[in-house]
Formats: sequence, structure tokens, C-alpha cells
Amino acid sequence: MTIAIGQPALDFTLPASNGKMVSLSDFRGRYVVLYFYPKDMTPGCTAEACDFRGRHAQFAELNAVILGVSTDPMKRHKAFIEKYELPFLLLSDEQHEVAEMYRVWKKKKNFGKEYMGIERSTFIIAPDGTLVQEWRGVKVKGHVDEVLAEVARLASSR
Repeated sequence: MTIAIGQPALDFTLPASNGKMVSLSDFRGRYVVLYFYPKDMTPGCTAEACDFRGRHAQFAELNAVILGVSTDPMKRHKAFIEKYELPFLLLSDEQHEVAEMYRVWKKKKNFGKEYMGIERSTFIIAPDGTLVQEWRGVKVKGHVDEVLAEVARLASSR
């Protein structure tokens, strides 16, 4: 299994914050903004989620759905959603299987300590299920605007 622009996005099924099991293929016919983030309730992840929240209506106008993925358990996702009024689904990848599929499960270093975790990354999947754009090692500031601009560009070229 490889993930590459221009190829079909790798399908998966994970538990979602709506209480259901959700598959990537459930969203065929829409753009999917699939973003992986390290951890609920941390400063960078909160800023990113709130940026997506602030642009949610604009993504929806472009026929795009936002899906956030981390290894946090569903209980923590629900608290994150409630605290920040997030209008999109968060998916729980506790065993980091999907993070590994998308090659975002990486060795990280913080304060001299090495550990495995999610590298902040975003993928755009076209309505036909093809991966059309990716950002890896994302810096939060300005990122959501860049993703929105790319979805708008893609939508206008169809």
C-alpha cells in the first residue's frame, strides 16, 4: 500500500465522534480534507482545529468535508469537540494503523526525548477518491487558509 498524489486514497474505517464507524469511502462525491494531528487539547492542535472550525462553512460551500484524525480515544475527542464547538468529525486511530498507512506515524523528538507520534499532515481527496494534494510537517499558522484555497482551486477546475 502506497500513498501518492494521483493515486486512489487508501480507504480505512475508524470510530468517529458521531458514535459511528466511518470509512473514507463514505464521502465519495465530496472533497475530503483529511488532517492528522498529534493530540487533542494541546495548543497547536487546538489552534488548527479552531482554524478549521472558522472556515467550516466555506469548505462546505465547496462540497468538502473535514475529518480530523489523532490517536486520542473517543472520550477525549468528545471533550475536545464540546469545549471548542467543533462542527466536523474527529476519528480515533488509537492503534495508529491509519497514521501508518498515510506515513504520518514518525519518530519525534521533544526536549531531547524520542518517541513515536503523528506528524501534523493534511491530505485532500477528490470526489472520485483520488489523492490530489498533501502537506506534511505542517506549521499551523496560515495552513487552513492554504488548504481552503487549494480546495477552491480544485473545485473551480472541475
